[in-house]
Amino acid sequence: MTPHADTAGASAVAPASRTGPKPAAGSGARRARRDSLTGLWLVLPFTTLFAAFMVWPLLAGLWTSFTDRSLAQDESSFVGLANWAEMLGDSAVWQSLWVTLLFTLITTPPLVVIALVMAQLTHRATAHIGWFLRFSYFAPFLMPVAVVALIWEWMYQPEFGMVNGLLASVGIPGVSWLTDGGTVLPAIAITTVWWTVGFNYLLYLAALQGIPAYVYEAAAIDGAGPWQRFRSITLPLLGRTTTLIVLLQMVASLKLFDQAYLMTNGTGGPNYAARPIIGYIFESGFTGLRIGYASAISYLLFAVIIVVSVLQFKLFSRKEGTV
Repeated sequence: MTPHADTAGASAVAPASRTGPKPAAGSGARRARRDSLTGLWLVLPFTTLFAAFMVWPLLAGLWTSFTDRSLAQDESSFVGLANWAEMLGDSAVWQSLWVTLLFTLITTPPLVVIALVMAQLTHRATAHIGWFLRFSYFAPFLMPVAVVALIWEWMYQPEFGMVNGLLASVGIPGVSWLTDGGTVLPAIAITTVWWTVGFNYLLYLAALQGIPAYVYEAAAIDGAGPWQRFRSITLPLLGRTTTLIVLLQMVASLKLFDQAYLMTNGTGGPNYAARPIIGYIFESGFTGLRIGYASAISYLLFAVIIVVSVLQFKLFSRKEGTV
């Protein structure tokens, strides 16, 4: 082939390569539509389960609160706002709601502070005892609530319990922890802190391990002491973790039921001093057989949890914005 022929051939081929087949105008739209359909198919199982086990029960419970549905009869009728009006005038509702809020107030601060202290100790511990601290701090959280309640009922025994034994060793008279109206709720709160602090501890420990060591090294070179490094580095960098822990802890405390029911044998303690609102819902629905009335009280608790969560979230968001 001659050079002229090569040049001619290249000139004949070059325009074809520049004007090659362009992608169709609608191919991008079709691909996007296909990806959207694929995404919908992927989320469809979760959406179906969410609608079946979350949305539908919520709507069914709300409708039930407007009826006189009872476990003692098959038929129910619409009663409007009668259950809600009765609930507003029921002193037991507000007494049990106060018990729940008081329990939340006295358990949330120690569950945050103690978890942070435990995480700091573990984070600074050597590898030889670090595993032991992690195991001993987190192990109570793995116990079933029935086991936890049984252990602490024995420890709170007035005659031979370990708690009164420790008080007697320092000259303090024994206390009837679970049969005294003034001590039954604090006793359940102490049990709850011992049982559940391990979860918050684990979140704090993971967050601490994510803080780079060079930040502390740079602060130490600049002359910052241990307390200043903790206040100026550790606490600000744990801000989001603290927000999450406080939110989860408040919601969990507002749902108090199991340990209070077991440790008071279902009575709610003297003068119902340890009966949470979920305990009263249980009594109304399954002892009093009034499912409609219990549903109305359930939605009151649901509203309280939503309000507390939103207020807490806005409070912490404002603090983060001012930092």
